[in-house]
Amino acid sequence: MLSSIDPDQLKDILPSMDSALQGWPGAQSTFRKIAASLKSAPSLKADLMAGHADVVALCDQLGLSITDSRPEEGFSWNGRAVAIQTETAVLLHEISHWQICPPARRCLPDFGLGAGPETGLKAEANAALSVDATTQEREEDLASLLGVLWEAHLGGPAMIAFCEQNWLELYDRPGTIAHFVSVYDDLCDRGLIDLQGCPTAAT
Repeated sequence: MLSSIDPDQLKDILPSMDSALQGWPGAQSTFRKIAASLKSAPSLKADLMAGHADVVALCDQLGLSITDSRPEEGFSWNGRAVAIQTETAVLLHEISHWQICPPARRCLPDFGLGAGPETGLKAEANAALSVDATTQEREEDLASLLGVLWEAHLGGPAMIAFCEQNWLELYDRPGTIAHFVSVYDDLCDRGLIDLQGCPTAAT
């Protein structure tokens, strides 16, 4: 689910979350990378296609095949290639899904996770669903944070996606911090980010 947040709230939210992460220095450093991206979009508004060419180039660097099409015409990932006619942050999210997905499921539309928000052929994508709800939710969380970190790494306005994808929802509750740390730890354990939150080329 996507949500919006008032940019004026961030002056209170970000320091509060940063302080709450003091017991987890790696996760705190990672959070600070995301928070620093606010400088490029202080009003949480930006050109949603900015940096798109760099992300397409990243697909090539990772060995990820592309198709010059829109997800709404079929799938975000058709089992062979990722549709690149979409917003920069959305494309980074799909790249992240590809990195996370076990090779056995990469042949399935939308990675066997069911239809994503941009998918046009929703019935077909949902018919290819091959994971339980727990795996589905976990991979979405992992792809969400990894995509945000890729955007921060590439100099984009990562805070926009971080806010929209609900990472700041209920920011003042311990469960929110625990969830962020858990996803950070999982990405580290999988070798998809380093301890400071920089994405790797692991696939």
